Amino acid sequence: MTYSVTLIPGDGIGIEVSGAARRVLEATGVEFDWEIVEAGVTALEKHGDVLPAAVISSIRKNQVALKGPLTTPVGGGFRSVNVALRHELELFANLRPSRTYKGVQSRFDDVDLVVVRENMEDLYAGVEFEQGAADTGEIIAEINKRSEKPVSETAALSIKAITPENSRRIVRFAFDYARENDRKLVTSVHKANIMKYTDGLFLQVSQDVASEYPDIEFNDRIVDNMCMQLMQKPDQYDVLVMPNLYGDIVSDLTSGMIGGLGVAPSANIGEKGAVFEAIHGSAPTHAGKNVANPTAMILSGVMLLRHLREFEAAQAMDDAVAKVIADGKSVTYDLRKDRDQSKAAKTSEMADAIIAEIQK
Repeated sequence: MTYSVTLIPGDGIGIEVSGAARRVLEATGVEFDWEIVEAGVTALEKHGDVLPAAVISSIRKNQVALKGPLTTPVGGGFRSVNVALRHELELFANLRPSRTYKGVQSRFDDVDLVVVRENMEDLYAGVEFEQGAADTGEIIAEINKRSEKPVSETAALSIKAITPENSRRIVRFAFDYARENDRKLVTSVHKANIMKYTDGLFLQVSQDVASEYPDIEFNDRIVDNMCMQLMQKPDQYDVLVMPNLYGDIVSDLTSGMIGGLGVAPSANIGEKGAVFEAIHGSAPTHAGKNVANPTAMILSGVMLLRHLREFEAAQAMDDAVAKVIADGKSVTYDLRKDRDQSKAAKTSEMADAIIAEIQK
């Protein structure tokens, strides 16, 4: 079977790491028909738009995409391309596994966590009102008529919206993921002790959904306590599900626990599409040097294969990555213990080593 997959090469180092991931994916023997489209700064320069309609239509058609890191231009009112993609395609679930690999420098030895982040609402959705604007003043005046806690007339505002529909959808996603991947525990992360109506709703929905999955253990943690416990006893947790902003923060925390964003893959998944991408940025100052660590992008390819139910190929690819990193010879400079750039592998050379392992 040949899979039609949208490929967004990215910009900055994105072109190099996505190219490495593409070659490794092809080395598994799974056949791909890549439809290449451009977004971000590259698309802005060529087409005058950071997110051309062709990108959205391609992903809608193929329902799966591999995306390199994209640069969001500073100023001019540009939104994050990543956020825009999620909303345009209703990619409501952000899936970020964090697992330690032998050979990656980290303060932790045996981390295996999955953060499931709601993508569509909460503060991160960006419903904001500018300080000093007329409509902001009108909203503040209305709030002060109705609330016992006054808001300063000089404030800027952000709206935190949590709905039962989106909460139920993301919590069910987390439980289904746990069941399908032989995970034993789902933890709902919230701040319901303070935000009783919004996070309180998320917690209540989590508890209701948990009752539908008697085979999966459930508990909940307040977000600040969750961060502390991850530092002390990460082995006691498994799948963490949470609203958008907490997910953005906690997923970077768990990435740091395994050695950084360079080894952290991710996926944004909806009912009609899925986009697989590295968490890290486009690092434009390193573009074209062939020195960027491709691990996160390649592991995102592993996630893509699992999404396609190509489990044998995914495991072979994952094992090859683990072997190359553990050997420590054909890895980029950030993965070397001595950080010796003169002895480090290039991006393409690390991909070559992983391909060689797959083909053994």
